[in-house]
Amino acid sequence: MFEIVSKKALNPTVVRMTIHAPLIARKAEPGQFVILRAGENSERLPLTVADFDREAGSVTIIYQIVGAGTMELNTLEQGDCLHDLVGPLGVATHTDGLKKVCIVGGGVGCAIAYPVAKKLHGLGAEVHSVIGFRNRDLVILEDDFRKVSSEMRLMTDDGSHGEKGLVTAALEKLIQEGNQYDEVIAIGPLVMMKFVCQVTKKYGVKTVVSMNPIMVDGTGMCGGCRLTVGGETKFACVDGPDFDGHLVDFDEAIARSGMYREFEAHAREASCNLLKKEVE
Repeated sequence: MFEIVSKKALNPTVVRMTIHAPLIARKAEPGQFVILRAGENSERLPLTVADFDREAGSVTIIYQIVGAGTMELNTLEQGDCLHDLVGPLGVATHTDGLKKVCIVGGGVGCAIAYPVAKKLHGLGAEVHSVIGFRNRDLVILEDDFRKVSSEMRLMTDDGSHGEKGLVTAALEKLIQEGNQYDEVIAIGPLVMMKFVCQVTKKYGVKTVVSMNPIMVDGTGMCGGCRLTVGGETKFACVDGPDFDGHLVDFDEAIARSGMYREFEAHAREASCNLLKKEVE
């Protein structure tokens, strides 16, 4: 049984949930993900492992309540159990040999970026972090990033917290100040990662991005998570989710990400109506 041992809202739409799953906790590494179902007939949700505790036998996920699946997941509370949980899946983020790295996180993508920053810090690497949000109310994991970063820039679009501006501006400033990074690791919205890669390409800095397209089975069989990297078809669930950002066809990935938007909107509306009826 995959019991929920804790649940906490990080902001109005983002929730952190810790789940008892000792076998997964034993093997999980930063960059990997799990697939879960809240109930027997629920949607399969791929979610990145945001943290893990091998001794306690728990894994932590952070999800944004945006669709029918995450809305249903969010009805579960501490003490409830998930119907099933599979993982860890995907290839762990490469960290060996990195001495100085800049982690760039955008929005809920910071939940994926944080465990990478934490591991690199634990390995003795110098970690610089740039995290960005639309406004103060959406900021998550600020204190967590500060603990593992020797340099941190927090950006908001409206300037309500940290510095006003985009993560790309903060990253470019760090590079121009003379910081020579072994690697930049960018995790967040596709558009953000695309422009981060445009910045780093100018300076010849290796950049890894975490691609999280729609997934169904997590084994590469459905093909839903395919993307083009260096002119070749790759599957995020088995070949990634990390890829060389300078080789990713972001325009194709962005176009594909919008294919199911209308379907997701209908599913979200139906789920809202169902939850309302249950409350009534």
